[in-house]
Amino acid sequence: MSTFAETLRAGPRRALLVGMGVTNRAVAGALARRGHQVTAVDDHPDELLRGAAEDLGVELVEGPTGADTARLVAAADFVVPAPGLPEQHVAFAAADETGCAVVSELDLAAAWDRRPIAAVTGTNGKTTVVEMSVDALTRAGIDAVAAGNTDVPLVVAIDDPTTEVFVVEASSFRLARVRDFEPRVGTWLNFAPDHLDIHPDLEAYERAKAKIFSSIGPGGTAVANALDPVVMRHVPTDRTVVTFGGPSADWRVEGDKLSGPDGPFLTTDRMWRSLPHDVEDLLAVAATVTAIGANLDAVAATAETFAGLPHRVSPVAEIDGSMFYDDSKSTTPHATLAALRGFESVVLIAGGRNKGVDLGVLAQAGDHIHAVVAIGDAADEVAAVFEPTHPVSRAADMDAAVATARAYAAGGRVVLLSPACASFDWYRDYRERGDDFARSVRALGGSS
Repeated sequence: MSTFAETLRAGPRRALLVGMGVTNRAVAGALARRGHQVTAVDDHPDELLRGAAEDLGVELVEGPTGADTARLVAAADFVVPAPGLPEQHVAFAAADETGCAVVSELDLAAAWDRRPIAAVTGTNGKTTVVEMSVDALTRAGIDAVAAGNTDVPLVVAIDDPTTEVFVVEASSFRLARVRDFEPRVGTWLNFAPDHLDIHPDLEAYERAKAKIFSSIGPGGTAVANALDPVVMRHVPTDRTVVTFGGPSADWRVEGDKLSGPDGPFLTTDRMWRSLPHDVEDLLAVAATVTAIGANLDAVAATAETFAGLPHRVSPVAEIDGSMFYDDSKSTTPHATLAALRGFESVVLIAGGRNKGVDLGVLAQAGDHIHAVVAIGDAADEVAAVFEPTHPVSRAADMDAAVATARAYAAGGRVVLLSPACASFDWYRDYRERGDDFARSVRALGGSS
């Protein structure tokens, strides 16, 4: 373990938390319970945040200037940035200038708890693979929980002494500056442009993701997507490497069979759903959980019974022979491409707030698209991709988008909300967006 971990365990230290969202409120509580002095800064606090800070005994500095933040960094022993804090923030520059340690909740948890971790990162598919992995481990008799970039931060999950394995959803925000995080298994699903509103460039985003492999502890295993050249160029040379996805990968598809190092273990017709990305996700799950102690019977049982996650190609309703699917969780072009390739002819509803990436790559799935309804701040960007080749309409709200999509879908085509963008223009999050889509679809169906 590093000097930071040893220092953290040695006695009370001064922590500065930059941003007080869900994760850093959990971090503040974990630090305060262990006797550390906690100061937090937040540009836009509300009454909930102020109350939480008061309850925790945390000093809250509201709307600090850049000079205020730099002064507070200089007075701290370490800084914990909120996940999603832009890397251009003054706190990072001030910490680098003074030599103050910048750490994530993953480092704090590593200093306090050494139970095994399977960590999963990737531009898309993290949540699904994490939840399926937890299910498979549980079926194998291993007490596992999901943590990290989920509803439960890792610093909270470690409070339960009964857990045997933590399956951590490791976002690029959490990985970017880790120093003590040492997963037993590190799984990297894929890489595509994303979060360029947070990372200064694509290279910085890639470096953050690559920490999933460089952080793996001695004797650990790297699980890599054999079909992704970015992932493969970062595989470690001093750890066990297991691959999935390609025809010669350790975990692969052979006709209708899913196979591992010891041969076939499942046929696709037994899976709860077998869209292309579902199969790839299951191969990643098999590689991950068997590396940490689960058996393939448990993986097969998960494949048969997994109910899927809300807002991830979730069926909503059938209207006049057209199925409507909610894929609101697809907030990148890469995720939307994966969803589109599961269907032959789709009316796509896409748009929202672009995260600084090129939406032009959506044209790669043009053969799967019949028409497009563009929504949100990025409506013009979406429309520009498809207007030369496809029917395109713009919609001012979700009801208009659904009604327009229904008209395009006449004859039984699929309607797919798969935005390829964040939701923060019209909605609080992708869940609210998906729920509004489902409401609108059901209302439309009821009026037919």
